[in-house]
Amino acid sequence: MKPAKWRELSGEELGQKVQELTEEVFNLRFQLSMGVAKNPSRIQQAKRDLARVKTILRERELQGQRG
Repeated sequence: MKPAKWRELSGEELGQKVQELTEEVFNLRFQLSMGVAKNPSRIQQAKRDLARVKTILRERELQGQRG
């Protein structure tokens, strides 16, 4: 998903996405270590999405401190 679409989500939705993506990254890493991963490139995409969501949450946190 594009960063602009992530920014449209509420704080609660982003928090839920962080939890889901963290779990997905864990599961993908586990599958990769067991050799049963269907799509090994998905782990990179999930990690990137997780970083995007965390960055957006941090931006909002910093904006709240300024304002």
